[in-house]
Amino acid sequence: QVQLAESGGGLVQPGGSLRLSCRASGPTLSSYTVAWFRQAPGKEREFVAGIHWSGSSTNYAESVKGRFTVSRDNAKNTVYVQMNSLKPEDTAVYYCAVSGGGALTRSPSNYHYWGQGTQVTVSS
Repeated sequence: QVQLAESGGGLVQPGGSLRLSCRASGPTLSSYTVAWFRQAPGKEREFVAGIHWSGSSTNYAESVKGRFTVSRDNAKNTVYVQMNSLKPEDTAVYYCAVSGGGALTRSPSNYHYWGQGTQVTVSS
C-alpha cells in the first residue's frame, strides 16, 4: 500500500511561487502515475497536473498550463509541482494521488491512494 505525504504549502502573495512535494512511503513511486488535485471550499476536487509513471508524459489543467510544472525524482521517491505566477483563484487544499492502473487521467475516481493534502493560500 502506498502512503503519500504532501508538503510545501503556505501563504504566498499573488505572483509568487511555491513548490509542493509528494513523498511516498511503501512501494517505489517510480511504478505509479501520480497526479495533483486541488479542492477549494464549496467546490469539487479538480485535476491540476499529472505525470505518467514512465515520466514520458505530463498533463495540465488549462487553468495552470504555463504556470505549473510537475516533475518526479525517483531516487527520492518524490513528485513535485512547481507553481509560479500564483493567483488568488489557486487557493485550495492540494492533494497528490496515485493511479494503480497506470493511465494518466483527470478523473479522481481513477486514483486509488491519496495524501492528506496541503493548504495553499494566495492572498495579499
